[in-house]
Amino acid sequence: MIAVEQWQKDIKESIDDVETLEKMLGVPAEEVREIVEQYPMRITPHVFKLIREKGDSIWKQVVPTAEEDHPDAACDSEDPLHEEKDSPVPNLVHRYPDRVLLVITNQCPIYCRFCTRKRFVGSPGTLTPENLKQVVDYISAHTEIRDIILSGGDPLMVVDMLLERVLKALRAIPHLEIIRIGTRVPGTLPSRITENLCNMLKKYHPLYMNLHFNHPDEITPEVAKACGMLADAGIPLGSQTVLLEGVNDDPEVMKRLMQKLLSIRVKPYYIYQADLVKGTHHFRTRVEKGLKIISALRGHTSGMAVPHYVIDAPGGGGKVAILPQDTLLYLDDDQAIVKNYEEKTFKYSQPNVPKEVNKDAASFWVVPHDTD
Repeated sequence: MIAVEQWQKDIKESIDDVETLEKMLGVPAEEVREIVEQYPMRITPHVFKLIREKGDSIWKQVVPTAEEDHPDAACDSEDPLHEEKDSPVPNLVHRYPDRVLLVITNQCPIYCRFCTRKRFVGSPGTLTPENLKQVVDYISAHTEIRDIILSGGDPLMVVDMLLERVLKALRAIPHLEIIRIGTRVPGTLPSRITENLCNMLKKYHPLYMNLHFNHPDEITPEVAKACGMLADAGIPLGSQTVLLEGVNDDPEVMKRLMQKLLSIRVKPYYIYQADLVKGTHHFRTRVEKGLKIISALRGHTSGMAVPHYVIDAPGGGGKVAILPQDTLLYLDDDQAIVKNYEEKTFKYSQPNVPKEVNKDAASFWVVPHDTD
């Protein structure tokens, strides 16, 4: 008989029906029943303990609301990133030249109310041996692919044996250099990070993980321990954060999150502008807020704590980095004029290169500036 692990018990004890939600958090069942039928809910015991009051930053991420049913012309697509269009074989997305994304399960430890894959997460579905063979055959035939991201759902929601089956098959492809795992498990189901899991994962290096965190309250001692175990297994850890209205759209909150992530050995990697996903309009912020946050981070904390701020372009355009436009004020053959976090300007002299050699000179847009 296979022993049930603690993380599997935690999943069984999660809030996943509207009657339990009403009992535990006081949300009237009938107000959200239809929402949960369309978009599943799961709140692990760990995340439940983090909720301090109704409507706080943890509550908003996991508790369903009738707002998810409100129409919005801008958020009318179930697949705004055109992942299905860019899927050459089932479960695989090939958008960028040298890397692919593999969905190995539809299950997650929690169901974020703003999820970009809201259209299918929570439904039955795990990568089958037949699907895996198709994926391996496709990657083997495309030698330009050197990097794969395991996603979902959440890859760490499958048991060790099944996850290793996938990793082993991928590691057998000679030109596939990098394996990455995108997961929210360490922050929402830390009991899943076990010694057995870590011992298995470190057999498949180079292996990287991008962890999903949105608020500093998510960084608890249990989470720090889980991340430490992964880091001790030699896995470089990065973070991905979604900019969310009323959750983290504040420079000080975001700075505390990034600093706390570094303290648990997680390097901030991305802040995402919320995707245009059906049922998520109430989480969207204006792009100006994201730029304000990046400006508030740069120079005011370690550069290690400053992630890339990106928009995953609708229609399958891929990630586009968004930067404050007022740092490079002027650029010509002789000098660059830059502005720092204190609003002070500085001149940087260019090396002397003949114009016919400087092929990059015309490729930059420059803000007009008085150089005197």
